[in-house]
Amino acid sequence: MITSGTKWLEADLAVIGGGIVGLATAWRVQQRRPDLSIVLLEKEDGLARHQTGRNSGVVHSGIYYTPGSLKATLCVQGVEELRLFCAENDVAYDRCGKIITAVTDDEIPRLEKLFERGSANGVPELRKVDDVQMREIEPHVAGVAGIHSPNTAIVDYPGVCAALGGLLKEGGARIVTGAPVEAIRADGGGHVLSTPRGEVRAERLLACAGLHADRIARMAGLEPEVRIVPFRGEYMFLSDDRSELVNGLIYPVPDPALPFLGVHLTSTVDGRVEAGPNAVPAFAREGYRFWDVKALDMAETLFFPGAWKLGARYWRHGLFEIYRSLSRPAFIRSLRRLVPVLRDEDVVAGGSGVRAQAVGRDGRLVDDFAVLTTDTAMHVLNAPSPAATASLSIGRKLAADLEPLLA
Repeated sequence: MITSGTKWLEADLAVIGGGIVGLATAWRVQQRRPDLSIVLLEKEDGLARHQTGRNSGVVHSGIYYTPGSLKATLCVQGVEELRLFCAENDVAYDRCGKIITAVTDDEIPRLEKLFERGSANGVPELRKVDDVQMREIEPHVAGVAGIHSPNTAIVDYPGVCAALGGLLKEGGARIVTGAPVEAIRADGGGHVLSTPRGEVRAERLLACAGLHADRIARMAGLEPEVRIVPFRGEYMFLSDDRSELVNGLIYPVPDPALPFLGVHLTSTVDGRVEAGPNAVPAFAREGYRFWDVKALDMAETLFFPGAWKLGARYWRHGLFEIYRSLSRPAFIRSLRRLVPVLRDEDVVAGGSGVRAQAVGRDGRLVDDFAVLTTDTAMHVLNAPSPAATASLSIGRKLAADLEPLLA
């Protein structure tokens, strides 16, 4: 029996976070340095319980991201790495393809820019399609023109995490669940992490804490310039007898003035079709229902100047997202814009996820991966979409960047 407060494990590297980025990076470290002892701490009673296990399961091809950005580079690399990993580890992966549709003529210039961006990023097999060609791929889609991305896929991300966890254990790593980190203190040149299950002493620390990334950094004595501001994405499903309305993925052309992609329709590896998500300000970092409120989470957001500046910039859009969250007809109207034959009875209740969005003090949404590194620790402060898609390539890069700390 492990006694709370007892130093019960020692390791060369402690990893905080059992989501896909933490697991993938730990595995990449293990591949590079099989001699190291690794302990991974996850606060929940299983892996991938938050962002990784509550997203839409899409493997993005790399269309949306600024050419030359880390997101763009790692996404395109990560797609093939993830596909091969799934094939080798018997994880469900379906290269179903995606249509991005310009519903009206005035969206065509944005569609053209999106195609140019995807081409600059080296997205394979990307092509423009007219309305007839679109409906050969997705017979029920609305639109005057589109982009077809056949390399876009869907995957079982919790299954990927289970496979990564298995590989880590085979390599000698310890994965400890039900162990939220409550305090971090320096100990010589290393760190002592306190959890309800006892303490872990590690020479080096890798924190991939997702929704709590900034808190873990502060717990370690750092002062990150960003704060995590949570946004909930709510999903519905098409009823089982109407799932044939969508063959793969149908997305709108994103509005460049807004930080999210807009509601869309996504096939899943279990044969269903998800509809959504919206992007609603959440009142708790793990607030999966509209009325989930946590006072500490609210206070940290409200007393952060960047949150007010963000709200001032996007308040109209934020109010519309809240309205659409509370109004089923408004949600369905957004979906019907993409697939007009949808009826009210075709849509049933679904789940939700919370996105950990890092925001700067100036109100800027941190758009790329953000990592804070010290002499003994690495903190991943922002791992936005396509972090799940690019997880294996992100892990490879972070493991390489971590190598000087482990020498």
